[in-house]
Amino acid sequence: MFNPSRETRLILRQAGQIGEHAARLCQLLFAIEGRVGQRKLWGIVGLVRRYPAHCVNAACAQALEQGIYSFKRVQALTEALFADALEAIETQAGGEHVTPTTATLTQQHELIRDADEYGDLFAHAAATAAVGSQP
Repeated sequence: MFNPSRETRLILRQAGQIGEHAARLCQLLFAIEGRVGQRKLWGIVGLVRRYPAHCVNAACAQALEQGIYSFKRVQALTEALFADALEAIETQAGGEHVTPTTATLTQQHELIRDADEYGDLFAHAAATAAVGSQP
């Protein structure tokens, strides 16, 4: 069964997980528009499926500063912030396309013990477990 107050609490809790500004904007929108404005709240909360939460939260902060309380404005600000962040990453890399590096698996390192030591450890653990399980 549909329970608007439960749904409202869910939206506001999700907005709080995005950040302080998202929570404040969603609370303000709900105070102004009531349950009619829940679609805007769902839209704002849903932006985190496509953009990082800190971008959405920063966009909400800008919308609050500008006094423009709409989903479309928050969406446009989020897209702009995300594009700026991507451009900054590309600029920082000297204009080259940055790809995440993958760590290579190494078999030799000063912190990696010899395989025989691990074998001895497992043999000792198995012997201890066998002795401990005898009546």
